[in-house]
Amino acid sequence: MNAVTTNAMKNILSLVLGGGRGTRLLPLTQYRSKPAVPLAGKYRLIDIPLSNCINSGLNRIYVLTQFNSVSLHRHIRATYRFDAYSGGFVELLAAQQTMERADWYQGTADAVRQNLRYVTEPWVEHVLVLSGDQLYRMNYLDMLETHLKAGADVTIAALPVDEQAASAMGIMRVDDAGKVVGFLEKPKTREDLDLVRTKPKWFDAHGIASRGRSCLASMGIYIFNRQVLVDLLDKTAYWDFGKEIFPAAMRTHRVNVHLFDGYWEDIGTIKSFYLANLALCGPNPPFELASVDQPIFTRARFLPPSRVDGAQVKQSLISDGCYIGEGAVIETSVVGVRCRIGRNAVIRNSVLLGNDDYQSAREVEEDREAGRPPIGIGEGSAIEGAIIDKNCRIGRGVQIVNHKNVEQSQSPEAWVCDGVTVIPKGTALEDGWTLGR
Repeated sequence: MNAVTTNAMKNILSLVLGGGRGTRLLPLTQYRSKPAVPLAGKYRLIDIPLSNCINSGLNRIYVLTQFNSVSLHRHIRATYRFDAYSGGFVELLAAQQTMERADWYQGTADAVRQNLRYVTEPWVEHVLVLSGDQLYRMNYLDMLETHLKAGADVTIAALPVDEQAASAMGIMRVDDAGKVVGFLEKPKTREDLDLVRTKPKWFDAHGIASRGRSCLASMGIYIFNRQVLVDLLDKTAYWDFGKEIFPAAMRTHRVNVHLFDGYWEDIGTIKSFYLANLALCGPNPPFELASVDQPIFTRARFLPPSRVDGAQVKQSLISDGCYIGEGAVIETSVVGVRCRIGRNAVIRNSVLLGNDDYQSAREVEEDREAGRPPIGIGEGSAIEGAIIDKNCRIGRGVQIVNHKNVEQSQSPEAWVCDGVTVIPKGTALEDGWTLGR
């Protein structure tokens, strides 16, 4: 990193977009915003972009959201505190009525438009725009260096992908210098792909092996020169960055790509959330949570070590403060904080989001006397291919297994989304309950 980039990093403002209602992540977003959804047992999705910012030396950050923001606000307030001498902050900008506007955010670009007063602070020279629901690790200063070297007005992070992945993403065509000269949203046909395809020699020239990848996909990560962003928002009524602001900028300004060839996953659906979590359990995970130089930060809970009594645990992530009873079997699963798993329970290919609090022995006894299962996984229960949200009460001998291979269904006790069973937050399943019965 050169001296120019080091100086510029002092004047960059980071904006993390919290997204909309998160309907594709229901029921996980029924009571929380997308960035507040738990990840890998002990983190939340918002921890990823915020950790990337902090590890990049960027500590002036706003998070923009408007739906179910209470738990997100609580998490940010309890986690991201900077000393008085750093000048750093992580603040939540929730939709609010002002003298100028009384509307909800109409989209990602409109959310920034309604908060332009923070973007136009005198010290701001560049604005980094991030999504709050992606899993990746990036040093944003490398992207800033690309932006400055190219003399770009806007720089967008680009991920090499193959034709199959390209059909679900925004694909860019670039010239030899990396300037974006074409863009197509979710090309479906061979003819469409040919319009935005990148030749293998272009990848080779930029130090990246194509490996069968022939397209450059937008990652939804942008660096704007401050005044360029202000002009684009002031002079248009566009609501969305990816579909409107970015294509408009490409037509009127110099937009360059910053190549990224690491792991990146957009966690926008139940299936992608489920698969991303399970991928972290393998012996060679595509995204390594442990990093000396770029750790993932989250709330310090001061929980005790997890206790495992004669259980079998294979290729799984066990978070802090858990108890796993004798004879339990846990395979390829994520077990969140404070989970209580009874004797002989079997959990395979599942994601348990954990619990917010412990129950005392008296509270457990009171639940039993009232005929209500205590919080946790009861003895002899079987869970497979499922997501168990926080604070669920799973009784003894419960069977959460999709034997009928149902793809979509919904009931108060269980949702099935793309074949993945989701037990909503706080659900109680009585002893012997069986999925689909």
